[in-house]
Amino acid sequence: MKKYKLETVVGIFLVLGLVCIGYMTVKLGHVSLLGDDSYPLFARFTSVTGLRAGSVVYIAGIEVGRVERLYIDQEDQQAVVEMRIRKDIRIYDDAIAAVKTEGLIGDMHLRIDPGGGGDPLKPGGVITDTQPPLDIGELVGKYAFGDVKKPGDANKEQKEKP
Repeated sequence: MKKYKLETVVGIFLVLGLVCIGYMTVKLGHVSLLGDDSYPLFARFTSVTGLRAGSVVYIAGIEVGRVERLYIDQEDQQAVVEMRIRKDIRIYDDAIAAVKTEGLIGDMHLRIDPGGGGDPLKPGGVITDTQPPLDIGELVGKYAFGDVKKPGDANKEQKEKP
């Protein structure tokens, strides 16, 4: 009888462990089992260098979604970003999306200024006002080779012109 009691306790412990592992897998993998609590939005960029599927979408520094996928619109030759935004977040048609870096050499993420002066975007709507990421290598190259003007240089050029 003691043997069956011990096996029962071990079995219950094993089942609880598997349930916990399944729960953590769903939560950490951002998988939704009981319904989708987000809606799709799209943004068109000239460049999305460094951005990838799974990158975070922020509004005012708060995570509100994730990048679902990236692809190229062959007709317009633009990068299209498909993202999923939480249903409780409203984004308007005058929103601005920008690809930004977390820190100096961190991961890229999408930052959205949600706007507010226009109509709310419906699921599947497109954010057309976008800003591509800054190319740090290009900026360093310009500074290293003298293409960047110092703050006072612009005033000197204007004064020297006849």
